[in-house]
Amino acid sequence: MGIGPFVNFKSCSPFNFVKYFLFYLTDIIHRHRLALIREKKLNKDDPPLPTFDSSPFTVKNVRLFIAFRVFFNCRFYYPIFTVLFLDFGLSVAQFSILNAVWAATIVLAEVPSGALADIVGRRCLIVFAAISMLVEMAILCLAPSGDPTLLFWVFLINRVLSGLAVAAASGADEAIAYDSLQAHGMADHWGRVLEAQMRRLRSVVFILTMSVGAAVYDPILMRGVAAFFGSAAQFTQADTLRFPLYLTLGLAVLTLISALGFDESCTYPAADGTYEKAFGGSAMDALRLTLNTGSWILKTPFVLAVILFGMSFDGILRMVTTLASQYYRMIELPESFFGIMGSVMAVLGLFIPRLSRWIAENRSPAFCLLSTAVTALAGLAGMTCFWPYLGILPALLAFSSLYMVGFYVSYFVNRQASSSRRATVLSFKGLAYNLSYGGTGIIYAALLEMQKKGLHGAGIGSLALENHIFKKTFFWFPLSLAVCLAVLVGACLVSRARHR
Repeated sequence: MGIGPFVNFKSCSPFNFVKYFLFYLTDIIHRHRLALIREKKLNKDDPPLPTFDSSPFTVKNVRLFIAFRVFFNCRFYYPIFTVLFLDFGLSVAQFSILNAVWAATIVLAEVPSGALADIVGRRCLIVFAAISMLVEMAILCLAPSGDPTLLFWVFLINRVLSGLAVAAASGADEAIAYDSLQAHGMADHWGRVLEAQMRRLRSVVFILTMSVGAAVYDPILMRGVAAFFGSAAQFTQADTLRFPLYLTLGLAVLTLISALGFDESCTYPAADGTYEKAFGGSAMDALRLTLNTGSWILKTPFVLAVILFGMSFDGILRMVTTLASQYYRMIELPESFFGIMGSVMAVLGLFIPRLSRWIAENRSPAFCLLSTAVTALAGLAGMTCFWPYLGILPALLAFSSLYMVGFYVSYFVNRQASSSRRATVLSFKGLAYNLSYGGTGIIYAALLEMQKKGLHGAGIGSLALENHIFKKTFFWFPLSLAVCLAVLVGACLVSRARHR
């Protein structure tokens, strides 16, 4: 018997009335579930029916997913990433090679790691990612100086471990969190989880890490802080070089603690015929799942379209963010403002995911695509003008569209993919993203070389030449994005017409 008959609703205060009313409705749902079980229309092991006071953040794996994402992605050395490598003694060419190795490692490991997550369990891959991050940061903290050849090989190992960590975490963390929500009957709340992950904690911690990381790297500022506390310590660049790395090593420890706390969950893997047992299997199982998932994506037009549109946005916008420091110089921003710009982007991350969630839940996927395209193209087109100082406004507009892309793709793909292949689908998405980013970089580098050859011997200094070519070729980014989107929209319209 429920609580309703024992409550005098007429004598309740408005607050208690609402409280008892919600409890009463929750009790009705519970009794309805028991009735279905008695009538054998529902199994005891089936996911519970959602209650009116259900919150996705009461699920342990959801809380750990947010913590893992924050600790894994927000690193103190990001604002001085390129400078850090060069100050260790590496050349620009070596830095480019190391980045290429990092991207290649992710591309090669992305899909196999997703399939392994669906076979051996998502928690195993998440723990592996956390351990890899811990080891990669320990290597940087202990990296020797003075021998350029040895230093390059040390950093090469670091980049390979970093790529493996990214590939292992990609998809597995989302899959285990979404499966846990599904098991509690709250899959529809995934948008709220993404909003909290992107908007609340991640953006706040990103602001902290960007600001603190750049600050502790500055020896002059650190000497001033030491003097303020009465210390005569005279920090040099060689001393402060590793400070952001030590702080990120601490985040790696927190990442591992978060990873170890996950509970494995596998909800009905045989539901769609992907495989017929819970986690556990051979390498052939992983290969079979990879091939089956790839075939499923190709046969599912909506998921394929979401991934293709996502990779078109991500490859170009990520390349522009990589070149952001050069763009800031071209619009005459002082270098001291570069870290501030990163923090401003993090502040935008407090608001954009909430807006994206509202659009995703109340508008069609086509409207989501349109709003993202308008935002990205307007921002990129404005950046081609290189307005002194005011150029930060279109840059913020373009960079903010990355938040929208990340939210929408995760929201729609997770709703379509079944639990048994979710990590593999997300790994295919990551593979597509990194192929797009790498391809964009190669094409843009070739374009720059062509422009350099055309201006060779024109009597322009090397720095002025680099700036001139960058400014002259920047229009390629909005033009390429517009062409890619037009082609994909046309393909979608043709496909829809054929299936009518």
